[in-house]
Amino acid sequence: MPHSREPKTAVVLLDTREHTSDHEHAVQLKLADCLAQLLHVPRAEPNQPPNADAHYYYLATDTLIDPARYAPLGIRGEGDLFGGLVSHPYMATKAISHPLPADARFPPGWTNAFAQDASDALLRGYTVFSKDDARRAAALLLAEGRVRIKPVLACAGRGQQVITRIEELEALLSPMDDGQLAVWGLVLEEDLSAVQTFSVGQVRVAGLTLSYHGTQQLTHDHAGIEVYGGSDLHIVRGDYHQLLQLPLEDHLRLAIIQAITYERAAEHHFKGFIASRRNYDIARGTDPHGHLRSGVLEQSWRPGGASSAEILALLAFAEDPALQQLRASTHEVFGKAELPADATLFYQGHDSELGQLSKFARIRDHDHRE
Repeated sequence: MPHSREPKTAVVLLDTREHTSDHEHAVQLKLADCLAQLLHVPRAEPNQPPNADAHYYYLATDTLIDPARYAPLGIRGEGDLFGGLVSHPYMATKAISHPLPADARFPPGWTNAFAQDASDALLRGYTVFSKDDARRAAALLLAEGRVRIKPVLACAGRGQQVITRIEELEALLSPMDDGQLAVWGLVLEEDLSAVQTFSVGQVRVAGLTLSYHGTQQLTHDHAGIEVYGGSDLHIVRGDYHQLLQLPLEDHLRLAIIQAITYERAAEHHFKGFIASRRNYDIARGTDPHGHLRSGVLEQSWRPGGASSAEILALLAFAEDPALQQLRASTHEVFGKAELPADATLFYQGHDSELGQLSKFARIRDHDHRE
């Protein structure tokens, strides 16, 4: 992957969202501050205009779409941003994680070759870009058992529904905008029970490459909805090969291999794809026939829930060249939170949308052994 050769002059938060909540903006600014510390440069004000001489390093809030749009900002390689860049909208979401049903509609740039190459890393499912194709895909999957309907722009597990009969699909499809569906898509996937979700990822910043596996925790928000509550990561210095050198249980080794398979297919089939932050959610659970299944649910080529731990780890590895591995965790607590003594706080306050919320990260269990 190409790296930018010019020294960076500042870190800039590049917020491409139509709306960013209070807590998200606060976390993003804190992440940008940590990246600035890592790169030994100041943090500039967010969303600076293009400047060919500035050589900014960007923290992008979402996966950027269309390389030509961001080249004037100097974003040409993974050394220019914390996050990722793809050519077409669907590549930025979980829509890539499944093939189309036969003879289905598809957007510009779509290729079924990704899902073919990544098939060993995927659960059973389909991606669709029209309501008629959603109905056909649902009928095919329902013959095998329950189906999970997954809006591709939702995060933290919000908005997903499970159906057992085709009649239940209509209520979910009716409010969907056809134009948005045609651009971004919708995922229909086999629904597993007793699910464990693992994270596998890699960050590449300032000449450092760190790789990790981890688990996610769930919590309840103020409305009682079960949502993402944090991640616990085992991070090593080096690439995925170094990660596979750890003593791993079979299901963890499989999850890492599936993430590698998925990523290699993306690098091969998605022209213009770059990413300095790569995170994959892998689900392990039981299908309706009692068979154990494992597969990548989705990718995140943008800052995510684990990024506060990732960036604190980058700082720790940069500070101590002998450090080989560590444990890091992120925590999202709704309501009053008692912070551990070793916590680095990223947000604490009353968010206008989510209520009282604390977000913090911890670094522990340093290990210098080769």
